[in-house]
Amino acid sequence: MVATPEKLDHTHEHLSSQERVAVLLMGYGEVESYEDFANYNEQALNLLTAKFAPVPTWIYPPLARLLALFDRHEWGHTHHDFISPHNAIFEKQRAGIEKNLQEKWGDRVQVFKAFNFCAPFLPDQVLTEIREAGFDKLLIYPLLVVDSIFTSGIAIEQVNNALSQVTNGEEHWVKAQRYIPSFYNEPAYINLMAHLVEEKINADLANTYLPSQIGIVLMNHGCPHKAKGFTSGITESQILYDLVRDKLINRYPLISVGWLNHDTPLIDWTQPNAEQAAKNLIQLGAKVIVFMPIGFATENHETLLDVHHIIHDLEKKHPDLGYVQMACVNDDPQFLAVAAQWANAHIAELLSEDSVAVNPQLASGHHHHH
Repeated sequence: MVATPEKLDHTHEHLSSQERVAVLLMGYGEVESYEDFANYNEQALNLLTAKFAPVPTWIYPPLARLLALFDRHEWGHTHHDFISPHNAIFEKQRAGIEKNLQEKWGDRVQVFKAFNFCAPFLPDQVLTEIREAGFDKLLIYPLLVVDSIFTSGIAIEQVNNALSQVTNGEEHWVKAQRYIPSFYNEPAYINLMAHLVEEKINADLANTYLPSQIGIVLMNHGCPHKAKGFTSGITESQILYDLVRDKLINRYPLISVGWLNHDTPLIDWTQPNAEQAAKNLIQLGAKVIVFMPIGFATENHETLLDVHHIIHDLEKKHPDLGYVQMACVNDDPQFLAVAAQWANAHIAELLSEDSVAVNPQLASGHHHHH
């Protein structure tokens, strides 16, 4: 039996009116106005630093203002009024993933973006928009950092806080949920990272350097070793590095992980950091260093400014060597296509499963009994 276009459209409309899924794509967000630095830093201190740094909460507001002065100096004076491209790139990622998903699901699926630290896209603001649009099934999808457990965990923290506020009477408006914690071990992502490095080397370096003279620093999001009992993402990030390295090392022997750490005192960070990793490879005979961010899906001030500083310092000590700063995967069409594919199975489950009515007021009776 062949369905006519009219019947297909009718079926599509019928399904669309019944079951729909909102995909909540979550990133950090970065300031686009220097006046927002202090507020941004205070939120970051509360959500991130509080989980691993022994800093009392009362000091967050003045510390945030102090850090804002350093940020304004670095972004404004040192980097000629730098404005992070993160938010614009993240919107391209949101639109691209939505386009891929809607090719399969139509308007039953819509992709929303939320930023951990930047209004007007804070999770509580976006979840209110999702509820008002009539969605009651939610796929939470952190995208910026690939280490999953720790950094993406703050996304869940914010979503839970927002869902506790955004209620609709006694019965909660969310009827079903799914979560994508990370794609650190997804073969498509691993293969893409290795392919991008090989592509860059073949285009710009292969005719100038022997393969054994090309040093590759695969950069991960820095992680604290101790985070007040939280699993900090080191395990996932290390696996990510190992998998990408294994794709490259037979052709290019000089490869090292390079952690993009925050210079926070009293904290034991993952090693080697990206600069030390490059120095190690130079000692082993590298004549050119390729810096490739694999632990970040979206460009941000760490992948841009921090790596720029590292290369600048290395150039002063080793001016005769070459340095290549590669971009994050960003809105690469291949990445957006596979990122949408990773969501498909979860969307299918959400669309097919029965809604569950949740009454938060019933939780008060769930006490421990011996």
